[in-house]
Order: sequence, then structure tokens, then C-alpha cells
Amino acid sequence: MAVAYIQEFPIVKGDTSTTNYDAVAKALNLTSAPDGLIVHTAGFDHTDGVFRIFDVWETREQGDRFVNEQLNPVLERFMAEAPEGEFTPPTLDTWYDLHDTMS
Repeated sequence: MAVAYIQEFPIVKGDTSTTNYDAVAKALNLTSAPDGLIVHTAGFDHTDGVFRIFDVWETREQGDRFVNEQLNPVLERFMAEAPEGEFTPPTLDTWYDLHDTMS
């Protein structure tokens, strides 16, 4: 069953730069979609005041594998190296099963 993965980061003081996102993407150095990724999206939702990452994975296991083995090590390193408050964890980090997908 396909699953959705959502992360949301609040827009702080009107900052709509994508510096942190771009740094993580560069560090991941992906040349193709990870195994099981159907779609990855990232962008600002000004109505909710967040930068939202929305992914759809073929299975939760495939998504968890990518997050645990590739994404989290990069995030942990960046958070440890960043000055206080410049690289913060998401305020929403959740998965849910999808009833339907179409592409």
C-alpha cells in the first residue's frame, strides 16, 4: 500500500529561502529516485506558514529505509554543526496510508 510522508518547517520571520533544503539535497547527492519513491515535492504553503515536504512511497518500509539510512544521518550532522536556531527539526513529521494514487 502506498504511503505519504510529510514534514513541515515553520516560516520564521518571513524567511522563504531554501538554503537548508538545498544543502540537504546536495549532501544526499541523489542521481535518481530512491527505491520505492513515487513522487517527492517540496515548497512553501504561505496559507499555513510552512515549508512542506510531501513524498509518496510504494511502501512504508522503503520510505523508512531511506529516511533512516540516508536522510537522518545528513540531518543529524547538519543540526549538530549549525549555529543555534539555524537548522531546526520539523514541527510535523508524519506518515499515513493512502487509499488511492494515480499517475
